[in-house]
Order: sequence, then structure tokens, then C-alpha cells
Amino acid sequence: MKVSENCFHCGQGIEKERILFDEKTFCCNGCKSVYEILNANNLNNFYELNKRAGIRPGDENSGQFDYLDTPEIFEKVTDFSEGSTSLVTFKIPVIHCSSCIWLLESLHTLNSNIKYSQVNFTRKTLQISFNHNELKLSELANFLTNLGYKPVISLETADKNVEHLDKSLLVKFAIAAFAFGNGMFLAFPEYIGGEDYWMEHYKGLFRALMCLLAIPVVVYSASDYYKSAWYGLKNKIVNIDVPIVLGIIVLFGRSLYEVATNYGPGYFDTLCGLLFFMLLGKIFQKRTYNALSYDRDYKSFYPIAVTKVDFEGKQDNILLSEIKIGDRILVRNQEIIPVDAILINGEGNIDNSFITGESATISKQPGDKIFAGGKQIGSSLELEVIKNVDQSYLTQLWNKEAFKKHETGLDTLTNNVSKYFTFIILGIALISGIYWYFIDLDKMFQVISAILIIACPCALALSAPFTFGHIMRILGRNKFYVKDTITIEKISKLDTIVFDKTGTITHRKKSNITYEGLEIKDFDLLNIKTLLKNSNHPLSKSLYDFIEINDDYYQVEHFKEISGKGYEAMVRGNLYKIGSARYNNQESKNLETAVYISKNNEFIGKFIFKNEYRENLKNLFKKLTGYHVFILSGDNSSEENQLKELIPSYKGMAFNQSPEDKLNYIKNLQDQNFRVAMLGDGLNDAGALKQSNVGIAIADDTNSFTPSSDVIMDGEKVVLLDKYLNVCKGSMTIVKMTFIISFLYNVVGLSYAVTGHMHPLFAALIMPASSITVVSFTTLSTWILGRKYFKKHA
Repeated sequence: MKVSENCFHCGQGIEKERILFDEKTFCCNGCKSVYEILNANNLNNFYELNKRAGIRPGDENSGQFDYLDTPEIFEKVTDFSEGSTSLVTFKIPVIHCSSCIWLLESLHTLNSNIKYSQVNFTRKTLQISFNHNELKLSELANFLTNLGYKPVISLETADKNVEHLDKSLLVKFAIAAFAFGNGMFLAFPEYIGGEDYWMEHYKGLFRALMCLLAIPVVVYSASDYYKSAWYGLKNKIVNIDVPIVLGIIVLFGRSLYEVATNYGPGYFDTLCGLLFFMLLGKIFQKRTYNALSYDRDYKSFYPIAVTKVDFEGKQDNILLSEIKIGDRILVRNQEIIPVDAILINGEGNIDNSFITGESATISKQPGDKIFAGGKQIGSSLELEVIKNVDQSYLTQLWNKEAFKKHETGLDTLTNNVSKYFTFIILGIALISGIYWYFIDLDKMFQVISAILIIACPCALALSAPFTFGHIMRILGRNKFYVKDTITIEKISKLDTIVFDKTGTITHRKKSNITYEGLEIKDFDLLNIKTLLKNSNHPLSKSLYDFIEINDDYYQVEHFKEISGKGYEAMVRGNLYKIGSARYNNQESKNLETAVYISKNNEFIGKFIFKNEYRENLKNLFKKLTGYHVFILSGDNSSEENQLKELIPSYKGMAFNQSPEDKLNYIKNLQDQNFRVAMLGDGLNDAGALKQSNVGIAIADDTNSFTPSSDVIMDGEKVVLLDKYLNVCKGSMTIVKMTFIISFLYNVVGLSYAVTGHMHPLFAALIMPASSITVVSFTTLSTWILGRKYFKKHA
């Protein structure tokens, strides 16, 4: 008798040919080639991760992906393409285990033209950054196919549509509903009992039919619970699906035993009902949470205003959401480009590090296409919009892994509570089972099933995301745009707030600017205003508004900025410097806030600013008595006495602070175990915003999007900061209350289940009911919390 052999790589039975190589047996040349590639690149521990992890490469024609190199199709399929770098996301359905993920995220070691690759296991997608000059898209697709991971490319995948509801979940629910309805009908004779001969004669058939109806429900409809429990146990985590799976197995096993031995009708109808209600609860959760997530994505970037330019050169600040194809927008130095556009005027020097992770800049000339997410380094650009804003893509950039801070907190707490909760429930089920085994064997199965079903901590796991989802929406309506749910928890734990002065607690007023120096001719004034247009600094924007002269656009060349000091450029053949006194080789004689201007290294004059503080600021600082308040400023200490009067409870002030000084100031506070929020304009404060526990970027009327910030806040809302902080604290109280509700459900339910007074079907009804109660409670309580602080926009 011939012993069947399995391929060393893919683990499948050898059917066509038997290939010996390196003392190992392979089913085809494809598997042998993959093994050689892995060995040549020191990736042979791929086989140690999963003994049967490999996937057999296909035998298809190597030219099957040639169409991907057609420019129109290449542009449709790729997410991004600039310079020598392209990003593409492939759908790969055969990704199935940890070794698949490990291999696909090690592609850069197999091919030097691949820069990085990242797997999204739940979506079965693979994002790859590669050098398209050295590796064609068709070659990349063939490379993956030869490894056994053939990408699926269709119109649907090219359009990158996001499914908001998994269709397979609906199918599983429909099967469970059909089986539950018909199972109850078939079980009806058993429930009514009686001595009817016909009923007694056919009860075996009814039981067999109920068993047949239950099999697809147990095998297919419950499959997500099995997978979740198995993946958790594989990773040594006892997740919330473990007790559910145990309950299903116990019910189904007991039912099969009763029918096989003619002991009773079993619990097939109960089991189908259990899964029907559980899947119903799952659909409800998914629909609600997806609605919250979409709402969050869509509104996250509303505070970012874009400078729109009409054909006469007039500028107007509009919301990002109002941009239309064909509009012309102005993008200044260090600003993120919010949409795909064509360069009309200016010298593009685009940093795509937010997209690709590489800091190399790409030069752009008028007529070139520029992708959303790039950052301009240098003089301002005039762009024509060619695509509508893709909010979810920008959100993805903002949430990019490279810019995430170390996050711990409530999400981990929820998982830990669920884990211990599961162990406690398993212990209760075991003790109850032993007790009822000696009292009433029939009752034992009912008790164990009811305990395992009713104790599912789904409501516990739902409380945090639903509460924070609603809070994010309320905060967003009031122009406080939070990056993610963990930020809300971090805000609730703050004890220190650091304010930047210029552009944060001050705002611009034309009447507060005076000029001292030589008379500036209109020729120079136009050039200076052109250069001011390129800067995003609050003083430059104030000065731009103050200079009342027609602002024709002139070419700005050799733009250079030194953060915290100033900037310079050539305009119509003359070199202008705008910035601090030292940057213009002057001495600041008086304690004043001023912008100094030089032409061809000769000092012209200075514009002196008297800061106008935001209204009701004193009232805000009175309400922040529970926090340590610090003030940082890049300006001199001319207004120190005014600030001390404004903020009598301040803990510290520092002036003449460079961007690096601000970052170190935050770091020193954190070293003293303070939990710090930094409020700044997102430019000179970028380092400090990123260093702080919560970075809050203030956006008055410009595109100040930065991955360094956790929150983007409308400048006019700074005086209401205490309300936002109180809402975040209140949300934590709501989460704790939902924990209590979830525990109460379980305590009451378990007390009935342990004593044998609860049917498993009733337990299945209570489980989604607890989830719905939690969701309803969070919806109502967050609305009340929102109304308390924001009456109009709760």
C-alpha cells in the first residue's frame, strides 16, 4: 500500500508530480521555488510558525497582469504614485494565518524594490510601497502570485469601496432565522405534549428535521465565534467568545445525545434561537458602530479651512468640505495639501513623508499633479483641485502608525475586565455543573448552557466604544475634533495645561499694529505682501491682512525659513527678510512684539504688535483651577505683567522659547509626572504638541492639519476649553456606569441560571437585551451630558 505524501511547502497531497530538493518533497516547481526564495533570504523560520502554512502557487500565465502597466489602469489601481514611489493595496483572500502575515510583511527582504508591506488581516488586504521605476506593478502582482498569494483585482477592488456591513453576517443571520422559525414550528408538538398517536408516531421525524436545521446554524452561522475564540486561545488570550462557544457545544452535544438515545427532543430550537438573537445583536452593534465611525471620519477635518483664490486673486477662507473640482486654492509653507490637484503657480517642493514614510522631497513644476497628503516646503503654491476631498483617506493619514503615540488605558482595561470575567464565569459554570450533576443530570446541561450564554460580556465590551463614539460626535459638532477614542480618555486624566501665547490665547486685530521705520514704497509693499502670503505664522497672517494694497501674485524664488526666527526669499529680483530683530541683524531695544523687515540685507523698519487677548479668557482661567496652567511664548516678556493679571493662578511662564525649548519644557513637566495637554498653533509648536500627552492644535482660519496633534480645535472656542474637558471627564463616568449595568445584568441572570430557573432560550434573549440597554443608556446619557455643556449642538 502506497503511503500518501504531503508537499513540504503547502502541506497538500502530492497529485501530479513529485519533486525532491534539499531532502524535502514538493508537489510542484512553484512550491520548490518559494522554498528556495525563503531559504535564500533567511526566512526559513516561516515553516516553524505554522507547519502547514504555505500556499501552493498557481500555474497561471506570467503575462496575466500585463494590463496593470497601462497608465490609466495603473492610476486607477494604485493609491498613490510620486517620484519613484507607489502605494498599492491588493485584495488577497488566501491570507489565513499568522505565517501568511509574517511572510507578506517580510516582502522587503525578498525584493529590494519593495519598501514596506502591511497586512490588514480582517479585510484580507495587503498594502505595498514599492519603487515603480525598478519594479512594474504587473511584476509585483506576479511576484505575489509566485509566492502563492495571488491578488484579486476587479472593478470593485479598484474603486476601493468600503463595506459598512458584512454581507456574510446577514446570510448567517438569515439561516439562523429560518432554522429558528421552522425549528419552533417542528418542536410545537413536544411543547404541547399529550397522548396523540400521530404526534407520538412522527416525533422521531420532527426531531431529525430539527437536527438537520440546526447543523448549518451551528457549523456556519456560529463560525465567527469559533474563529474568534480559536485565535484568542492560540495567542493565549481568553476572549469574550470562549464562553459562547462552550455554550453552543454543550447545547448541541446534549441535543444530539437526547435524540440519538430517544431520551428527549434536545435543544435544537433553543440553540437556533440563541444564535438568531446573538447575530441580531451583532448586526445592531455593527450598524450603530459603523454609523458612528463614518460620522467621525467625515467630520474629523471640518476645522481645516482652505484658502480659496478666485481668478482676480482675491482670497477667501472656506471649509475643507466645501472644496469643489475646479476651485483654486493657496497652500503655504509647511501646509498639508488637502486634495489631489494640479500646480498652477509656484515652485513645488513636496514632502510625502505622511504618505510614504520617507522624508525625501519631490520637485514640482506648473502643470504637474500633486497628491493629497503631501506637504509643501517653501514658497506658497496655487493649485487647481482635480478631485473631491476623500475624508476617509485623510483620516487614514492622520491615524498613520508612524505618528501614533504609545497608547494605554480604557481599551486595555476593558479587555482585562472581560478576561477575568470569563475565568470567573467558567468557574461558576464548572461548580454549578458539578452540583447539578449529583442533583439532576437533565438540569445540569440546562444550567451550564444558561450560565455560559447569559454571562457573555458583550455589553461590557460595547460600553467604551459606544460612549466615546457619541462623545466624539458631540465634540465635533462644537468644533473640537478628536483624533480617536483613546484621546478622550487621555483628556479626562489631564492635570496640566500648557498654552502657547501667540495665536492661541491671542487673536489678530488690525488696529493693534503700528509701523516704525523708513517709508516703504508700493513696489516693496507689494513684494512684502507677496512674501507674507507664503507664511503660516500668526504674526505674518496678521500683517498680511493689515497691509491694505492690491496683492498681485509675484514669483517667489529661493524661499527659506528658519523655524522660530523668520524667513526670506527673492521677489522681483530683491531679497527680503521677514522675522525677528536678530534675524535682521537688529537689537530689540524695548520689550515689544515686532516683525522686522530687511531688503537686500538693509533694514527697512518694523511692525509693532500689541496683542489682543481673546474675550472671556480671564473667566476661562478661573474655571481651570483644578489644573496646573503654564504659558509659553516665542515672543519676549513685554506682556508678562498683563498675563499675570489675566492668569492669577498660573504655575509658570517662559518667554523667548524656540520650538526645541517648548518641547523640552513639556518633557520636563512630564518627568515630574504631570499629564500635560499642549495648546498651540501647530507650526512652531509641532514638536511640543507631539511630545505632550494630548496635543491640541488651534485652527483659526488656515489649514493647520498636523499628525502631531491629537485634537484640532477652532480658535474661537479656546475660551470654552473647560467645557470640553468636563465633557471628556463626564464620558468616563458614563463608561463606569455602563460597566455597572452590564454587571447587574449578569449578577441577576446568573442567580437565576445557577439555581436552574432560567431556560437557555431566555438567556439568549437577555444577552442582546443587555447590549441594547447599554447602547440606549450611552446614547441618552451622552446626549444629556452634551446638552449640559452645549445646549445648541448636543
